[in-house]
Amino acid sequence: MSAADGVTARVPAKVNVQLAVGGLRPDGFHGLANVFLAVGLYDEVTASPAAELRVTVSGPDARHVPLDDSNLAARAARLLAERHGRAPHVSLHIVKDIPVAGGMAGGSADAAGALLACDALWGTRTPRDELLACCAELGSDVPFALVGGAALGQGRGELLTPVETGGTFHWVFALADGGLSTPAVYRECDRLRETSGTGAGIDSVPEPRPSQRLFDALRTGDAEELAISVSNDLQPAALSLRPSLSDTLKTGTAAGALAALVSGSGPTCAFLASDARSAEAIASALEESGHCRSARTTTAPAPGATLIHG
Repeated sequence: MSAADGVTARVPAKVNVQLAVGGLRPDGFHGLANVFLAVGLYDEVTASPAAELRVTVSGPDARHVPLDDSNLAARAARLLAERHGRAPHVSLHIVKDIPVAGGMAGGSADAAGALLACDALWGTRTPRDELLACCAELGSDVPFALVGGAALGQGRGELLTPVETGGTFHWVFALADGGLSTPAVYRECDRLRETSGTGAGIDSVPEPRPSQRLFDALRTGDAEELAISVSNDLQPAALSLRPSLSDTLKTGTAAGALAALVSGSGPTCAFLASDARSAEAIASALEESGHCRSARTTTAPAPGATLIHG
């Protein structure tokens, strides 16, 4: 396949091994200390020549992906075309394997994949820093999908600093029925903080800071140390909106997970395992429990958006 026929980019899901959420800012956002880890669950985005911009989707949960201009991949194609003064005439086909609305940044991954694939298809040779600027304009999680590996995201999550990793970490992801709205989870986080009496604004909530212990665990590849260090400030809000996730977390822990947490804003739950055999046992227990739709095993870190055809 030549670039004239179509170009395919493969893009990874992510898990937040630390998600520290600051207070609600006047602009409506929250400051974050967000440690991303790319994991080996992937979507593929193929960009092909077309008379107009159109989006098609296949794979699990494809029916839940919008096909209009609200689709983040479509917005990415329009943004890149605008930057280069051309029409966004492209057909984008997305093969979904990352859970939809599952807290694993599948939509953001598709946007990063669309940028990379369209740039190759159109021969626009956009410098890496400009692609990252486009990513940041599209959403807080999009830059990391382009970069992959492990990184600290600050600001709203889009200001990335690479994080060193050593070895391979084994993960299990329990997929839930339905999704959770990320804005709704942040609103619930603010509500819970207000209800507790601490307040939700920047004057009440400490500035989020990354964990050095977590960085050390990632660098040395120490899964047990990483398990002690993972955290997610959005987890109480996700559990408040979806109480059944507590049963999912308990099931994975009882099956031997070193750590169990809600992935990002949920409702996917993530379990850190000691090795591949343990990961398979945890996945089996989760599927047999009936507390999740399915369970997937994979490893991390994974590479960022990568061209695989064209």
